[in-house]
Amino acid sequence: MLKRWLGLALALSVVLLLAACASHGQVQNVARGNMLPAPDTTAASGAYEGTTDYHIGPMDLLDVSVFGVADLDKEVRVNSNGMISLPLVGAVMAGGLTVPQLETELEKAYARGYLQRPQVTVFIKEYTSQRITVEGAVQKPGIFPITGRTSLLQAIALAGGVDEKFVDLKGIVVMRQVGGRKQAAVYDLRQVRRGVIEDPQLYGDDVVVVEQSGSKTALRRFIETAPAFGAFYYYLGL
Repeated sequence: MLKRWLGLALALSVVLLLAACASHGQVQNVARGNMLPAPDTTAASGAYEGTTDYHIGPMDLLDVSVFGVADLDKEVRVNSNGMISLPLVGAVMAGGLTVPQLETELEKAYARGYLQRPQVTVFIKEYTSQRITVEGAVQKPGIFPITGRTSLLQAIALAGGVDEKFVDLKGIVVMRQVGGRKQAAVYDLRQVRRGVIEDPQLYGDDVVVVEQSGSKTALRRFIETAPAFGAFYYYLGL
């Protein structure tokens, strides 16, 4: 019951925000399609693979390897303070660094009395520091960590699936920061499930709102303007 009330409170805050934007004429239709653009920075998009400017965060899982020295290869999780612990060099600050920056720092650390010209490779196995919010008519609304690529259907599954008694399957709204503004898209979950439109990829800091059927919220105006093929984008001028 508490989780449901928290979910409703989160949904209400989003609805009030959208209503305020609409009342000030800050909502503009900008595109049609079945995919939202990627967010402004990969710091907010843990789903990118192989990125060079993603900033490592707490609880991310890293695979660290040193070329030619298999005994130093280690899988390590970043702790809440952003630190990792590795053979020989001990504790190293990883939080806030990009992968190339961390590789450089580790090469310097291993070169200080341990190895000659070490070559260190860092691979992010889990982007656990990245989180998405799922709220509205789902079984377990809340904030969830994402590990690697995560789609809309997978995010809804993390929230326990939709609440069949209350959900409006045509009213799935995804919001994210794009081009310095909040942007949103409306999806028809039935079309996503059937493969009529692509299951959209989500990124860290995305907010998914699963609208309730028969609701009279500010989101309803957005959802009712969505074209039949499933998605409609808006700038929320914040």
